[in-house]
Amino acid sequence: MERPELPLPQLHAFVVLAEELHFGHAAARLGIAQPPLSQQIRRLEDKVGHALFTRAPGRVTLTPAGSELLPAARRALTDLSAGLAAARAVGSGRAGRLRIGFAASLALTILPGLLRTFRHKFPGVHLDIREMTTAPQIAALHDKIIDIGLLREPPTDETDLDFRTVLSEPFVAVLPSTHRLAAQRSVQIAQLADSPFVLLPRMVGPPLHDQIIGLCTAAGFTPQVVQHAVEWQTVCALVETGLGVSLAPAGIRRIRLKGVAFRRIEPNTARTRVAVAWRENDPNPLVAHLLATISQDPLDRTW
Repeated sequence: MERPELPLPQLHAFVVLAEELHFGHAAARLGIAQPPLSQQIRRLEDKVGHALFTRAPGRVTLTPAGSELLPAARRALTDLSAGLAAARAVGSGRAGRLRIGFAASLALTILPGLLRTFRHKFPGVHLDIREMTTAPQIAALHDKIIDIGLLREPPTDETDLDFRTVLSEPFVAVLPSTHRLAAQRSVQIAQLADSPFVLLPRMVGPPLHDQIIGLCTAAGFTPQVVQHAVEWQTVCALVETGLGVSLAPAGIRRIRLKGVAFRRIEPNTARTRVAVAWRENDPNPLVAHLLATISQDPLDRTW
């Protein structure tokens, strides 16, 4: 495609003169004197190779060549103006696309309020929300598939990512409602030693998985894991069938299943962290806007 060599001032002068059909009026509208306007038009006509206006005393009209150029000139100026406005909006973080990965359980806690607040502040930003467990989020951040991650128990050996804790919550026991311990208000972790467990596989979130195993080990037993499930909702559904019990973050209590009982655990000192993750020195202004929203928004940070 041949690159057109038409300076924008000449194109703008042409459109204004075509609309005014009067050199004096067009010059006044452009904020310049009449001779420079005439020079701009002549240079443009030299580039086109044909006259764009007929000039007669007290009368200026478009030639056929000028009439043909006018719609394209208007579109070019309009498209450029829109493109500049869009570029400025994206550059300032008022528009664009922000890709967010999130752990499914956070849809039960901080995610709805955070997204609602962000959308209110930045209505021109398109949010691309992707449900992902912790390990896939870390990989997606490295591969620049997502811009922000909301995940549980961030790893401690990442040097190219930054993390900030946004929520801390205790663990609860997840029991079939028919389980002998469901009648208690709280459960000693050691009391779960004889029950089979349903857990998330370690590969989807090694730190959280290891923390749950560590709670059991500290209570004097290694859990007998009979089934894995990738999402907490599936874990609860399998518990409801009587397949086993589980230990889960307290926010999971918002999953309402008639056959599942959530009970406080003792000791109740362990906490699981939810963190926001992003690439170190990411220049995307939308990342900074979301981080600021998290800092400023009164999220429910403890349970």
